[in-house]
Amino acid sequence: MGVNIVASCSLAALMVFMAASLFLSTVTVAASVPAVYVFGDSLADVGNNDYLVTVLKADFSHNGMDYPGGKATGRFSNGKNSADFIAEKLGLATSPPYLALSSSSNANYANGVSFASGGAGVSNATNTDLCITFDKQIEYYSGVYASLARSLGQAQSDNHLAKSIFAITIGSNDIIHYAKANTAAGAGDGPSQQYVHTLIQSLTGQLQSLYNLGARKVLFLGTGPVGCTPSLRELSSTKDCSALANAMAVQYNKAAEAVLSGMSAQHPDLHYALFDSSAALLRYIDQPAAYGFAEAKAACCGLGDMHAKIACTPLSAYCANRSDHVFWDFYHPTEATAQKLTDTAFDGSAPFIFPINIRQLSAI
Repeated sequence: MGVNIVASCSLAALMVFMAASLFLSTVTVAASVPAVYVFGDSLADVGNNDYLVTVLKADFSHNGMDYPGGKATGRFSNGKNSADFIAEKLGLATSPPYLALSSSSNANYANGVSFASGGAGVSNATNTDLCITFDKQIEYYSGVYASLARSLGQAQSDNHLAKSIFAITIGSNDIIHYAKANTAAGAGDGPSQQYVHTLIQSLTGQLQSLYNLGARKVLFLGTGPVGCTPSLRELSSTKDCSALANAMAVQYNKAAEAVLSGMSAQHPDLHYALFDSSAALLRYIDQPAAYGFAEAKAACCGLGDMHAKIACTPLSAYCANRSDHVFWDFYHPTEATAQKLTDTAFDGSAPFIFPINIRQLSAI
């Protein structure tokens, strides 16, 4: 009996120690990162498109059915997305949508802002007039940069931004649009490679603009295997992934890493972590059962073949168990998928997140 009591006390002490260690770890991360500034597309949009006149919205059911409160919030998901999980793991509140703050005369931008907008691409030609383009997001951020300098003073503002994380997820919509327009036409590798090269030229200037406006810790969430989204699978008679789109995603991610590597060599105070969403997500698609999924091809919510013929709307059917599906709708991951990917990006290592992970980036 005495041995059992000692063992129980030891186990309890160990559990308390582990809980305390986790708490201290979260506090340490939060202390080193005061805010997250988010840029990108629907994978990170937390409500900006709610304020736009656009068809690219997610402010209706069944979106948000698993989000706290069970209501749609403008997230293209059944629940939380990557922006939410990154903030949570940093011990911060999710950065609010810029368009929700900009109408206020006393908006507080020091706690982070999200400029991400569903439909945005690297190219301004992608979903023009339907979203906040990446260039427009940077323009909005330049106003936030000036506002922070006025309210905090330039030196304190620069220090604040240098400690903050700039999370960027952009490029999927450009590649999806290109693949949809060119797969049927049988476009070869040459034109698609040139298109990605053009995207990277634009991205280089956009990343440099963010550096010029104080970004020093950059988290770049690379494009996933968009050829395996239910929407692009549905276009194939065999329901296979689009090889063209997936090849472009791989090329894009490698080129983006080269850009960031070159920038960090040129600017020693710039640090970055690049998450290869393509490699990470393909694991779930190729071996779903090994990662807790039962369905990796069809969407959870939608209508038609693979639930991918018509988007997720209030009239759509949806799966009973969202956590066992990789995809929520015909383009976007479920909350479960976003959470698993974020866990890998936060504490993982190469080849999925490199040269450092988010936890290491936050500690710099």
